[in-house]
Amino acid sequence: MRFKSRMAAEHVQLLHNVIVPISRLTGGGSGPDGKSIGSGTTLYLDPEVLRISSRGGAGRTADGGGSSQLGGGEQGAEGIACFSELIAVNGIFLEHKIESIAENVIVFDIDLVQLQTALAATLQSLGGSGGAGDSAKSAPLHNSNADARNSSSRKSSSSFHSNSSILVVMKLAKRGGLPCLCLDTSCANGTLDIHHAVPVRILRAEEWQHHLPPVVNTPDVQLEFQLDRPLRPVIERLKAISPIIYVEGSMAGELVLRIDNDAVSIRTFYDKLTPRVDEESSQSQTDPARCTLKIDSKKLLASLQWQSSMARGTVGSYIICMIENEMMVVHVVLNPEDVGFFTYYIPVHFLSSDMMDF
Repeated sequence: MRFKSRMAAEHVQLLHNVIVPISRLTGGGSGPDGKSIGSGTTLYLDPEVLRISSRGGAGRTADGGGSSQLGGGEQGAEGIACFSELIAVNGIFLEHKIESIAENVIVFDIDLVQLQTALAATLQSLGGSGGAGDSAKSAPLHNSNADARNSSSRKSSSSFHSNSSILVVMKLAKRGGLPCLCLDTSCANGTLDIHHAVPVRILRAEEWQHHLPPVVNTPDVQLEFQLDRPLRPVIERLKAISPIIYVEGSMAGELVLRIDNDAVSIRTFYDKLTPRVDEESSQSQTDPARCTLKIDSKKLLASLQWQSSMARGTVGSYIICMIENEMMVVHVVLNPEDVGFFTYYIPVHFLSSDMMDF
């Protein structure tokens, strides 16, 4: 079994940007005894893609602990699933080589908080931004089109461009007899030589079937949001008032966030959203489909933390999908869109028909 890849600074930045919000779901990051390995996150590698599968709250212990000084876990994230797919070829890696007896597929458990910490330290050594809340200027990815690369090269003041002689190697190797995902940063003139090793637990390739994203029915409502209209600030304020939020969506391009309790009733309206219609489904223009979901406010907020932690320009678009009495799905497409995506699957409470007052 062998995996080795070369990454430029912009690839490290992208992987860090994706991992930061996901790592807040899982918690983990416990001590060096290795007990945190497998704290809710599994990575899949093959010659084409890198996939990340995480379960919210899986890094917490039975007594509610397990939060790490390195990052911890988002409160109320239990039950949330997150799945990400990043293109390997001309995407997240400059180049890579993977070999295994399982048709060149490698699957392993990893503590995402520890990986995020290693990536952040690597970025800091490169002169980039490793903080979870920083909005770093990112260099263009190598699979961006030529015009975008030229434009960004003229406009960007990122220090990444001054570090063209620096190379980051990500690989699987043994450290102290334990399998690890290693990040080795070196400079051509020998002035920089930094190594990080994150313990992993190697799994059989067929075990990946237990970490696939949930299978859901066709959404009743699908709405695409503009990036300048984030939901997180509103959800954060509503969470302080009520543990439950009602999300009411319409294929007319409207979304309402509603809370109702004995003390207050609040509604926040979003309009002029873009309905997304599947080819196999038909929507009546005179009677657009509607859907109401009852969601824990903590879970909804935990699934939107990427809106505050990801560097500007990393996300291309995001879509809210609503499946009645089943699931709310937040699908986020990275920029450029052929690099990959990540998706949150949020459980909802059951609502009887008489409670669905739109």
